[in-house]
Amino acid sequence: MTDTLDRLAPPVDHAETDASAAVPTGMFASLRSRNYRLFASGQVVSLAGTWMQRVAQDWLVLELSGGSAVALGIAATLQFAPMLVLSLWGGMLADRYDKRRILLVVQIGLGACALALGLLDVTGLVTLWQVFALCLVLGCFSAVDVPVRQAFVAEMVGPERLPNAVALNSMTFNVARIVGPAIAGVLIAAVGTGGVFLLNAVSFAAVLAGLLRMNPDRLHRSPPTARQPGQLREGLRYVRGRPELMAVLALVFFVSTFGITFYLTLALLARNEFGLGADAYGWLTTFLAVGSLLGATLAARRRGRPQWRLVAWSALAFGVLETAAGLMPNFASTGVMLVLVGVAALTFTTAANATVQLSVDRGMRGRVMGLYLLLFLGGTPLGAPLLGVVAETFGARAPIVAGGVISALSVAVVALWLRRRKGTLANA
Repeated sequence: MTDTLDRLAPPVDHAETDASAAVPTGMFASLRSRNYRLFASGQVVSLAGTWMQRVAQDWLVLELSGGSAVALGIAATLQFAPMLVLSLWGGMLADRYDKRRILLVVQIGLGACALALGLLDVTGLVTLWQVFALCLVLGCFSAVDVPVRQAFVAEMVGPERLPNAVALNSMTFNVARIVGPAIAGVLIAAVGTGGVFLLNAVSFAAVLAGLLRMNPDRLHRSPPTARQPGQLREGLRYVRGRPELMAVLALVFFVSTFGITFYLTLALLARNEFGLGADAYGWLTTFLAVGSLLGATLAARRRGRPQWRLVAWSALAFGVLETAAGLMPNFASTGVMLVLVGVAALTFTTAANATVQLSVDRGMRGRVMGLYLLLFLGGTPLGAPLLGVVAETFGARAPIVAGGVISALSVAVVALWLRRRKGTLANA
C-alpha cells in the first residue's frame, strides 16, 4: 500500500509557469487556465448527474420506506458519516501525494457506486438496506474526493485567482443543481429512478477525460509533505493558533450542520406538506439552486479577498432568510424565498472557503481543508437525523425554521467569542 501511495507523490514544480504579475481579472478569469477549463467542463456534466442521483436516491428511499423521514435522515447520515473519519485523512493525502492522480482513482469509485445502484434498481432487486450500504460506500469515496478536489483548485489557478476559481466552482455546482433536479424529476416520472442512476454513472467519464487531458507541468504545485508521525495533530495545532480561522470554521460547522442541511427535507416539504410529486421536489431544489447561482455569480464578480465580516454577515442573512422560508404559506412563496436563501448560502460558503484557503500556508492547505470539510459536511450525520425527527414530530416546515434560528444565533455567539479571544491575546 505504501509503495502504491508513494507513486502518487507529485514531482516538485518550483517554476510556476503563469506569472502572477500577468494574472487576468474579470468574472471568468480562472477559465483562461486550460487545466481549469478542462476541470470545470467535466464537473458541469458530472455534477449534473450527481444532483440527478441525489433527487432519485431521496425519492427511492421514500418509496422503499413508505415515506419515512427517519429513513431519509439515515440515508443522509450514512452518506456523510465517513466525513467524520476520513476527511482529515483525505486532506493529509492531498498534502502528501499527487492530487490529480488521487482524483482519478476516486472518480472511478464514485462512478462504480452509481452503476451498482442503477443496476440493482432497474432489475427490481433493490432493497432499502442496499441503498443504505451504497450510501456508506459513496460517502467513503466522497470523504477523500472533496478535500483533495478543494486543494487541487489552488494548484490549477494559483493563489491570485483562487477566490475567483472558488466562486466559479460554486457557479458550476449550481448550474448542475439547476439542471440536474429538473431533469431528474422528469426522468423519474418517465423511466424510474434506476435510469437516473445509470446516467450518473456515465457522467463520470467527463471528469475522467478532463483530468487525463490536463498538463501537469502547468500546475502550481508546492513541495509534497514528507511522511512523518503527528501530521494530523500538527494541522489541528496550526488552526488552534489562528482565532479568526477558528471563528470561520465554527460558523461553517453550525450553519452547515443545522442550517444548510435543511435541503434534505425538501422532499418531505413537497410530498407531505404540499401534497405534490417528484417534479415539485425537483422545482424546490431548482429554486434554491437559482439563488445559489446568483450568489456565486456575485462572488465571482467581487474583487479582493473575502474577510471575516463578509462571512459573518452572510451567515446572519442566511439564518434570517431560511427562517422566513420555513414560514411561507404555500409552494410558490416558498420557492421565491428559497431563491433568496440560495443567494445568502452561496455568499457565505464561497466567502468561508476562500478565506480559509487564502489564510493558510500552502503546505497546510490540504489538512486545513480536510478539517474545513469535516466541519462543513461531517456535521450532516448529526444534523440530518435530528432534522428527520423534528420533521416527523412537528412537520416538514419545522427543520427549516429551526435551522435558520440556530444559524443566526451562532453568528452572535461566535462573534462574541472572537472579540473576547482577541482581547485576551492583546492583553497577554
